[in-house]
Amino acid sequence: MQQLLDDVANRRVDQVIVYKIDRLTRSLSDFSKIVDILDAAEASFVSVTQSFNTATSMGRLTLNMLLSFAQFEREVTAERIRDKIAASKRKGLWMGGQVPLGYNANGRTLKIREDEAQTIRTLYGLYEKHGTVRAVKAEAEKRRLRSRKRAAADGTVSGGGAFDRGHIHHILTNPIYAGRIRHKDKVHEGQHDPIIDPDRWNRVQQLLQRGAAKNRGRKTAQKRSHLSGKLFDETGDRLTPSHSKTRKDVRLRYYISHRLVARSGEGHQDGWRLPAEELERQVADVLRQTISVPGFAADLLPNATADQVRRTDARLSELLASTSEQRFLTLVDRIIVSPGEMLVGLSADQMARCIGSDTVNINLDSLNLTVPFQLRKRGVETKIILAHQSVTKDEVLIRNIAKAHAWFERIKSGETFTAIAKTEGTSKRRIQQMIRLAFLAPDIVRDVLDGKQPIGFTSDWCKKHELPSNWDDQRQLLAAL
Repeated sequence: MQQLLDDVANRRVDQVIVYKIDRLTRSLSDFSKIVDILDAAEASFVSVTQSFNTATSMGRLTLNMLLSFAQFEREVTAERIRDKIAASKRKGLWMGGQVPLGYNANGRTLKIREDEAQTIRTLYGLYEKHGTVRAVKAEAEKRRLRSRKRAAADGTVSGGGAFDRGHIHHILTNPIYAGRIRHKDKVHEGQHDPIIDPDRWNRVQQLLQRGAAKNRGRKTAQKRSHLSGKLFDETGDRLTPSHSKTRKDVRLRYYISHRLVARSGEGHQDGWRLPAEELERQVADVLRQTISVPGFAADLLPNATADQVRRTDARLSELLASTSEQRFLTLVDRIIVSPGEMLVGLSADQMARCIGSDTVNINLDSLNLTVPFQLRKRGVETKIILAHQSVTKDEVLIRNIAKAHAWFERIKSGETFTAIAKTEGTSKRRIQQMIRLAFLAPDIVRDVLDGKQPIGFTSDWCKKHELPSNWDDQRQLLAAL
């Protein structure tokens, strides 16, 4: 048909003659496309047994009615065939198609082909022994097991080669080898003999399901906790990786004291719960800043020659050029977290590999870092603020303090909250929430301008909490954030 339409479009055909119109097509949509091609090429078609003139409206109506009935007949016939196939498969009959490996077609059933059936039994046995399709494939190659060689009607030959993993998985999950017939999502008892005992086939399916669950678990595994096994608190208790999920299914990683996990049912326990990604980022930042200090290479290799120090500086520059946190965290040997400070010990072996030097020449004292930090509590989470971090100002909070002072001056001059809200393009409630910032203690305002305010003191916090008017009470409240 496509070749015919191409010839019509190229004006090599000027008339198409059919016995009946439904021999051309039984689809209204397809026929309309064909007519467009014929019209564009100024070609026509003739039905030998049907007489109608498509130049008139009645003729076109007749043609459409004929095609509608032809399409209806085609669809009803297709439904009957599908119903017949479904009914036959419910009876366990083989309804054609590519004959599976291990069988030969025998009318409406299948007959076991023993030489290939032995290959099927071997594949099932290998899976029961090894438990993975990958291992079955490797063992099948060693035993030189081969698929069936098939010849198509046009003479092309396929098959006869080694089994790939997809083919092996298909064989292991095909119910036909348990004497059953599959139709869409349903499986019926077949009339052919099974190659694999049905109970054994069911056991293999359970093994495949368990293996698939493990594989899915590996695929969905999230970012690795690079400080696992290296993080301890002041009591010597290890901080172990953990995680939780938000309502939006976002995975949050933590390092928490092992005693909180081991004795989770014993009520309240003191321990650490540190956000993992933030801690890893800050530790990597500490190492980056330490390594970038001028003279670090000389301190690291005090007995080295000037040439060796230059080479070490070059290696460290390559390390500093890396944006990978993991590369810096591999240098860590042990971290001890205690109130007020964090002790970071670097691995002499990892550092030696990094700079290409002998561990004997490394000054071990230079591998121990003491980093002061502050803690800020937010619910059950502890946020670490390292001393090396640069000051970050809350520009939004600073702008809101300035607005609060301006609004307060307008209130003193006699304007109402409603009038201010209208001119500012905001709500009256918003004005009432933010104007409290006009009564902050001077030292608190100075800390905000310097970026030294408590981490929990934000504009969002001010919306939900009422600031006391007493300055001492303000300082006491904000110190707890």
